[in-house]
Amino acid sequence: MIQLNILTGRQAGNQTIVRRFPFHAGRAAECGLTLDDEGVWDRHLVLEWGEAGKLVARAEAGALLAVNQQPVAEAVLRNGDILSLGSVKLQFWLAPTRQRGLKVREAMFWGLLGAVIVAELALIYWLGGQ
Repeated sequence: MIQLNILTGRQAGNQTIVRRFPFHAGRAAECGLTLDDEGVWDRHLVLEWGEAGKLVARAEAGALLAVNQQPVAEAVLRNGDILSLGSVKLQFWLAPTRQRGLKVREAMFWGLLGAVIVAELALIYWLGGQ
C-alpha cells in the first residue's frame, strides 16, 4: 500500500492510505484525497501504475506538479519523494505492512507434528510386538 503524508496546508500532519488506482487528488469531492488549499485544482494529480510496475504521478491537464522541487508533467515515484500541488506538499511513502496472525497455522503445524509422533509410536509398538 501507498501512504501520502500531508506536510503543508490545512491538513498538515494527516496521512492518506492509497489502496486503489488510479488515485486522484484535488479539490473535487470524488477525489481520493480532497485538498482545499490555494493553487490546488479540482483534479490536480493522478497516481497510477506505469510500465514495468512503477508508480507514476501525473499532473492533470493544466495543473502544475513538482516532484522534489522539480516541475514535471509526469514522474516515476520513489519512496520519500515530495510532491508539490499548489501550496500543498505531500510525501510519497510506502505504508507499513501488517502481518497476518499465524495462530491457526501454528496450531495446525503442532497438531500435525503430534499426529506424526503418535503414528510413529504406534508403528514402533506394533512392530515391537511381532
